[in-house]
Amino acid sequence: WRPMMFGVAVLTMVVGTVLALTQTDIKRLLAYSSIAHAGFIIVALVSFDRSAVEGVLFYVVAYGISTIAAFAIVNLVRERDAEATHLSQWAGLGRRHPWISTAFALLMLAFAGIPLTSGFTAKVAAFMPALEHGGLAGVVLVVIGVLMSAITAFVYIRLIVLMFFTEPAGEVTAATPATMSLAVIVVGVIVTIALGVFPGPLLELAEQSSVFITR
Repeated sequence: WRPMMFGVAVLTMVVGTVLALTQTDIKRLLAYSSIAHAGFIIVALVSFDRSAVEGVLFYVVAYGISTIAAFAIVNLVRERDAEATHLSQWAGLGRRHPWISTAFALLMLAFAGIPLTSGFTAKVAAFMPALEHGGLAGVVLVVIGVLMSAITAFVYIRLIVLMFFTEPAGEVTAATPATMSLAVIVVGVIVTIALGVFPGPLLELAEQSSVFITR
């Protein structure tokens, strides 16, 4: 199984990263980057160790919550009552709507795996099993994963620069979020920070959930 998992992990990380890098639509960018994140998850599984289950569970929870919040924000950005999903339409959004843009920027930093965010802890939780129990294949995958993470980080940071350091274009605005959308965004931001600063409780829960009892 290990050679097959190795190949799937490499292809998933590389293809997802390259496709994300070439996108000009923010929904497609997030969608293709999620493929790369799936590859990072597979890296943990190559170790074939119980600690990999812990890492995968943490990664899925952390990334899933941040992703839901990110798409909730994307749904708010509009131009003439239509969704503004082209990257050029997000230029200067941080100047017009600083709070929404700041929340989105934080989520992007988490996707990039910046320390003190849930994304950093999730990547460590996924890569460590491969380093400790995956042998040479695990080390190679972690190196590739770090390189792909650096490339995807460029994608996310480029978007942050576009929002905050580029002149506004067009008539793009951020709609007032409905109660449920606001709750999703607030919870997503809080969890993203909390899991980066205090990941212990979820890691312990993931560790307990990774114990299989056979009879």
